[in-house]
Amino acid sequence: MIRYGIIGTGWIAKAFVDGTLLGEEMRLAAVCSRDASRGEAFAAPYGGAVVYTDPAAMAESDIDAVYIASPNFLHPAQARLFLEHGKHVICEKPITVIPEELEELQALARSRGLVYLEAIMMMHLPARQALREAVSKIGRVTTAHLDFSQLSSKYPAYLAGQTPNIFNPACCTGSLMDLGIYCVYPALDLFGMPEGISASAGFLNTGADGWGTAVLPYPGLQVTLTWSKVGQARQGSQILGDEGTVTVQSISCLTGITRFERDGTVHPIWGEEQKATLMGAEASDFCRYIQNPADTHYQLCQTRALEVSRVMAEIRRLAGISFPGYEEAMT
Repeated sequence: MIRYGIIGTGWIAKAFVDGTLLGEEMRLAAVCSRDASRGEAFAAPYGGAVVYTDPAAMAESDIDAVYIASPNFLHPAQARLFLEHGKHVICEKPITVIPEELEELQALARSRGLVYLEAIMMMHLPARQALREAVSKIGRVTTAHLDFSQLSSKYPAYLAGQTPNIFNPACCTGSLMDLGIYCVYPALDLFGMPEGISASAGFLNTGADGWGTAVLPYPGLQVTLTWSKVGQARQGSQILGDEGTVTVQSISCLTGITRFERDGTVHPIWGEEQKATLMGAEASDFCRYIQNPADTHYQLCQTRALEVSRVMAEIRRLAGISFPGYEEAMT
């Protein structure tokens, strides 16, 4: 049984804990929140885990691992803290802000014999292989459009003149880091690294990107990625081949996958999944990697995470997305 702690008490943290409860490999032992009462309220339904207000104190405890679900700009330093204290780390996306941080922390984890994993659901879902098989049946693929556009629940607060964390560049966030990454991952997983990148973004008056587009060219193939936090998409994503089409209603969860033959014949591939099931898959793999860090899928996840981080950095550069203060401190 892996005793783990959580940093953060938002909805994503709850979904992760609920996911671990579907198996018997992990037990919540600690919760870290800046607000002790919030931490206690979060921990209570799960058996009253020890509550901390300081990550350093939790790192000194006897937990085996930590799930980090704090704001983006805190991810690298908190991951380093727990790795240096001998804890395995699974961290919400983006695992780091810049690729150089990821390379350094991956090396640190390897040197300590620890697992350091980006929490990306799609890499751990059986639907991932089902999608690959469906794409293999639609002939020569020449066009793909991967989209994750979801109107943010924080958008009304932004319109009211507030600056929620998700629209605050000081938190190293914005539409690309929050949603666009879910398009980059399947693009690279399905088609590999592109020959080049072009990208653009639209900005809110806080300086955060609210929407954006990237085009990834491959030999005989063009992949377009779109994302937005200021509008709600309804059509999902499409991959077009000369023998058929594959559609994906949710590219982040790999749910609602359908294959269409050239004559319009419909083949449902994958339906809907509960959030806990989706989160439980990555939690289960995390435990498996702890038992065997040489697991080939874990090594693939390490490689893919670094590739995605590099592509994300190039998209930001081309689109003019910046995080003043943080990026200067890294140079």
